[in-house]
Amino acid sequence: MTIPTSATAPFAASTVGGSHRGARPRPVVAAHVRHGVRPASSFALSAAETATASSTAEIDVNAAKAAAAAQGETVRSLKDALKKGDVTKDDVDAAVKKLLELKAIVEQLENPAAAAAAEDAGAKAKDASSAGNPSAGKDVGVTPKSQDFSRWYLDVIRECELADYGPARGTMVIRPYGYAIWEAIQRWMDADFKKSGVQNAYFPQLIPYSFITKEASHVEGFSPELALVTRGGGKELEEPLVVRPTSETIVNHMFTQWIQSYRDLPLLINQWANVHRWEMRTRPFIRTLEFLWQEGHTAHATGEEAEARAVQMIDCYARFAETVAAMPVIVGRKSRVESFAGADCTYTIEAMMGDGKALQAGTSHNLGQNFSKAFDTTFLDEKGETRHVYQSSWGVSTRLIGGIIMTHGDDAGLRLPPELAPIQVVVVPIAQKNKDKAAVADAANAIAATLTNAGIRVKVDDDDRNSPGWKFAQWEMKGVPIRVEVGPKDVAKDACVVARRDRPGKEGKEFDVSTVEPTSLVAKIRGTLDDVQASYLAQAKAFRDANIVDVSTYEELVAAVEAGKWARGGWEGSDEDEKRVKEETGATIRCFPFEQPAGPHKCIMSGAPAKEVCIFAKSY
Repeated sequence: MTIPTSATAPFAASTVGGSHRGARPRPVVAAHVRHGVRPASSFALSAAETATASSTAEIDVNAAKAAAAAQGETVRSLKDALKKGDVTKDDVDAAVKKLLELKAIVEQLENPAAAAAAEDAGAKAKDASSAGNPSAGKDVGVTPKSQDFSRWYLDVIRECELADYGPARGTMVIRPYGYAIWEAIQRWMDADFKKSGVQNAYFPQLIPYSFITKEASHVEGFSPELALVTRGGGKELEEPLVVRPTSETIVNHMFTQWIQSYRDLPLLINQWANVHRWEMRTRPFIRTLEFLWQEGHTAHATGEEAEARAVQMIDCYARFAETVAAMPVIVGRKSRVESFAGADCTYTIEAMMGDGKALQAGTSHNLGQNFSKAFDTTFLDEKGETRHVYQSSWGVSTRLIGGIIMTHGDDAGLRLPPELAPIQVVVVPIAQKNKDKAAVADAANAIAATLTNAGIRVKVDDDDRNSPGWKFAQWEMKGVPIRVEVGPKDVAKDACVVARRDRPGKEGKEFDVSTVEPTSLVAKIRGTLDDVQASYLAQAKAFRDANIVDVSTYEELVAAVEAGKWARGGWEGSDEDEKRVKEETGATIRCFPFEQPAGPHKCIMSGAPAKEVCIFAKSY
């Protein structure tokens, strides 16, 4: 297999761009953080090891200074790139943090006594802080979201065992807990698609390169990301094969054979598959060289039918986002610049992540006759005339999992909406004496059986190797919506304690919940799950709405973007104006919302009357 000559990079701390199916955004330079212990830098580790191993004062201070100087140059370069919108503030902050760590190493090597005194003072201050705050220093393996959003995201994926790094750079292995979330997404989507007459099929992963070149804008949009197979069976292939980046071309090749007359229409096909795009900068679930998705492809007799299907499917995605993922989205139309390569029009759902950036969580495209004309996909109409079909395509991917993490997660880790949580309820038996263990275990298992029989996803954590407190923190970090605690006193009262993930501490606990009547217990748990689901949606909506700013001038737009907000305002600008905004601020037009605020509106750029408003924001 051969690939484009551009260099690739493993999962990074931050990227800027659209969704898998949207226009191809510019990647950015970002800091790479591997899982495990989070080191300051590889140099920091080697310097520390040298300091430990050496019994003399002959430590290479110059090497430390050189590393710090090199990092200083990196920081300056990133700051220049930030002004152009090529990198994010998170990237600069990460580089500055690394620089400070290297400078601290230099100080330690040059003046060990002073460094030791400073470290001792810091330890005493931390002890004093912990004494005044019992929760201080609590470590569940995740960097607090409020301290470092990018590192928090990667920590959550690692510690919650959602995914891991693949052996090929830029790929990921989805672990069972993460894949269970994807399976829940699949179940809902697949059932909803089939209600509207869509059927599943599967198309080959290897596509002749000539197929990609048939639609001009399509090959232009995807060419930098293609992975090509040039050898097979020990021989050079007569024609290179493209590893599927998307399937519009091969689908049309088959549609041409399957569609003969108007009686064969509409043709509504979906496939669940993997695709490959050679991204330069990757981030787990958000942008990887290989990812999982569904892609729908339809053929229609009229343009109106294709448009109706494209809108129907973006509405489907919006329903899923809000009712299942508890992720509020803004539904709208993409600009020409941001539309899918080969589409007449692209529709999108845009979600606001916990750091204020936008995530394109799903797209639907009205392809018009662009692909059908390129592949000569025709049908005989009722008058016996030959016509080209009209088409739509639409898809969501494992990027949704990243969106759920970044929408709902908090300092403690993951918070999963009950509708998608692989485990909705964890039951933790608490018995400190051997004589209590059997009774407590029986009560915990009885509760689990009652809830499981009612269709609730339950796990009993009866692992004696870990304390109840450790289990509470662990399942809180993994985002389980409800924890049920059962101890000897609860057994004596035929009761349990119900704790909610959306409300920390005692506020989220309800004591003496009766377990006598199974139907009452099930009703209680179901009601609480519904409350948690609604709570997550309400919290996410409140955060989003508080971070959308209405602007009327370009200066106001720049200020809003610099403040990490979404800027909403009138737009009648040109494609060149849109590109200028991206170059100067790093923000792009996320969409022209379907739900438009009442006018009149003025264009942000020119002040001229504007027919509609759009939303500008920085994005993943």
